[in-house]
Amino acid sequence: MSGNDPSGAQPLPLERSRLADLFQQTPAFVAVVVGPEHVFELVNPPYMQLVGHREILGKPAPEALPEVAGQGLFQALDGVYATGEPFVASERRVMLQREPSGPLEERFATFVYQPLLEADGTVSGIFVHGVDVTEPKQVREALKEADRRKNEFLAMLGHELRNPLAPIRNAVQILRQSGVENPLVVRAREMIDRQVSHMARMVDDLLDVSRISNGKILVRQEPVDLTALLRNTAEDYRESLEAGGTSFGLSLPSEPVWVHGDPTRLSQAVGNLLHNAEKYTDHGQVRLTVQPLPDQGAVEIRVEDNGVGMDPGLLDRLFEPFSQGERSLDRARGGLGLGLALAKGLIELHDGEIEASSAGPGQGACFTIRLPLTSSPEPAREEAAPDTRGLSRRVVVIEDNVDAAESLQLLLEIWGHQVEMVHDGPAGLDAVRRFEPDIVLCDIGLPGGMDGYEVARRLRSAGSTARLVALTGYGQQEDQQRALDAGFDLHLTKPVEPAALQKLLAAPEALPVR
Repeated sequence: MSGNDPSGAQPLPLERSRLADLFQQTPAFVAVVVGPEHVFELVNPPYMQLVGHREILGKPAPEALPEVAGQGLFQALDGVYATGEPFVASERRVMLQREPSGPLEERFATFVYQPLLEADGTVSGIFVHGVDVTEPKQVREALKEADRRKNEFLAMLGHELRNPLAPIRNAVQILRQSGVENPLVVRAREMIDRQVSHMARMVDDLLDVSRISNGKILVRQEPVDLTALLRNTAEDYRESLEAGGTSFGLSLPSEPVWVHGDPTRLSQAVGNLLHNAEKYTDHGQVRLTVQPLPDQGAVEIRVEDNGVGMDPGLLDRLFEPFSQGERSLDRARGGLGLGLALAKGLIELHDGEIEASSAGPGQGACFTIRLPLTSSPEPAREEAAPDTRGLSRRVVVIEDNVDAAESLQLLLEIWGHQVEMVHDGPAGLDAVRRFEPDIVLCDIGLPGGMDGYEVARRLRSAGSTARLVALTGYGQQEDQQRALDAGFDLHLTKPVEPAALQKLLAAPEALPVR
């Protein structure tokens, strides 16, 4: 019968020399040890690269690799020899002296000790095979360390970005309270407020490392009136467009157009298209149009320009990250080539579509967004900020950023509260003892060797009954938990919404006493 006869005949054996060749050529490390003393009978080059070039053939494993004694590997060989069961190791750490008289080196290997069984079931030897994973493991560890450092950097960056946002938001609220209703002042004030909100949201996304690493951006779904939203978005970009000599047209429906989505993200997506049109249109025309298509259950948003246009070949890769059209050096308004890619991702997160078209170079471009329409929501009852007139809380503000502290003090005093302001932890402890406040608003990153966590711990141990509120630029989930563990009653991330601050001042007793 032939060697591949399915009737059960045994296949012809490979020649021993051919087996030896395969043994030597395999990229994994391989060795065969025989007898209860585990004498090396066969080894291949990758095995020798792992253990270091030395004479090991014909030697018992403990003699050939004396530095391995005490690391559990010889005991594992004994176990396989005694039981006939294989031993499997995943990324096992082994210390080897790979150079004569050299130091011990840390290596990692994934391997199997496979028993070689005789006909009667006894173990005559052990087949060792595996892979040296030291370099891949080192790469992974380096990436983890880089990721850890990145997280630390982003946390600090977020703190440093949020600190200036806090006094800006406080200043906007102070302007609101001032009673000045000049139309230009009101317009500028509301524009600043919108942009502070957008910036705060972008910082939040920057700090959500896992979401960014996975290419995921969370959208907060709510009913959105595109007519009102894009009117504000257009006004935010109008000045920049017209300052560059470009005329800007806006065509919006007279009635609300409702979609379900995240207003900040939708504004960002359309804003990116307007910014792109500005870059590629000199002294031309840009137009933003919103067109409801109720028979299709959709709404179209178009950003059109009569600028430099695009080659057909560019359209295929336009929404890829870092993709840009050709631009000369005199075009000073640069970018990273991420705006269109981000716009596409944001629109797709809203179950929408985005596409670009152009008749060719010099003939402008049109970007079209389609989003699903939704029904008009029930009229929402706006929750008015609590009326704190007549209430006078005693508040200690502990904040090292002078602008943030002074603007917060001024705002609280406009609301009728008594405020003591200090700039470091020890002064904060002293102020709480003297002033006996109802509420302490305390930053976390304080100078002088005493951070906000330590301030909270000391106030709690001293028996203070004031409500302690962490008011900080550190806003990740672990920062919030750490604040609560230190004794704070509440963690607020800068910049704080004035309404949230008023609600807190109206009813601090609603916070649990810790």
